[in-house]
Amino acid sequence: MSIAIRNVSKAFGNFHALKDVNLDIESGELIALLGPSGCGKTTLLRIIAGLETADQGNILFSGEDTTDVHVRERNVGFVFQHYALFRHMSVFDNVAFGLRMRPKATRPSEAAIKQKVMDLLKLVQLDWLADRFPAQLSGGQRQRIALARALAVEPKVLLLDEPFGALDAKVRKELRRWLRRLHDELHVTSIFVTHDQEEALEVADRVVLMNSGVVEQVGSPQQVWDHPASPFVYGFLGDVNLFHGRAHEGEMLLGDAASGVRLQSPEHATAQNAQAQAYVRPHDLEITPYTPGQAHQGIAAKLVRAIVVGPIARLELEPLGGSASGAKDILEAHIAAQSYAALGLKEGDEVVATPRKARVFVQEDPALSI
Repeated sequence: MSIAIRNVSKAFGNFHALKDVNLDIESGELIALLGPSGCGKTTLLRIIAGLETADQGNILFSGEDTTDVHVRERNVGFVFQHYALFRHMSVFDNVAFGLRMRPKATRPSEAAIKQKVMDLLKLVQLDWLADRFPAQLSGGQRQRIALARALAVEPKVLLLDEPFGALDAKVRKELRRWLRRLHDELHVTSIFVTHDQEEALEVADRVVLMNSGVVEQVGSPQQVWDHPASPFVYGFLGDVNLFHGRAHEGEMLLGDAASGVRLQSPEHATAQNAQAQAYVRPHDLEITPYTPGQAHQGIAAKLVRAIVVGPIARLELEPLGGSASGAKDILEAHIAAQSYAALGLKEGDEVVATPRKARVFVQEDPALSI
């Protein structure tokens, strides 16, 4: 089932949770609504479900306007962060609940319900726990049972609100892979809400980045990572270093003309000495030892902390006074642990950080309007 969201707005008092949101979701897609707390992603999910009413706008399921259709009639399955399983019911009875609550005319026979429930429990690989109660299950198992229960009524749309948020990191990672495999098998149109960018990028077909009630960008995980549409998207997706400077005719200058760093930004060839921001990922900073008095094309900085875990060395760098780098905070660089060892650096040493790749946003650029 495809979903079309048209001009949806929602306010709670003076707080505008959604502002004229438009979005198209294709049938069988797995979409992630990603953004910080308060960005409107859960409100949008609840409006799609029929649990909230939009102040204006429409929700269409496969071209049919469902704006005024009751939640019970929308054939939507839900999975919430805190499982919402019935504690007094066995795993089997939890999954069977939605089928048993159907009107008598459409309710399957008890034999058909048993077959359906056991098939679903096998699908989520927990058929051996059918007689257990929720309190006897781990968090990851409970969430898989919650998903089986949501799928039991054969929903046309599956909605998941921070489904793995209450689980520890290892279980969360396992369930992410499992959800992706399950979706590839079932192809139910699915929308899940998360504030975890790694989760969204790993699981979703497309990512919808939201901020302050508006959609900032929609694209595949690779598209939004490689081509962020705005400073917000760049800053939200992973760690990033921010530099301030001036853009002029396709070049951005950090610091003064004599000793500053020049970044190429051909996309801003028409800029005339405009205020600009440059975003540089930690792995796009090249690190070399600093030699006083020697010319260098980079930002002189002091290594204040080195965290070497596994194959990556995470370096925290403090720009040196007079470097005029345009960086207001500590810089973070990620280099191979092997490279760090070869450099022979220790905390307190001075280095040169040279951006290999940067994304420049000019102040008057429409991309800055967030």
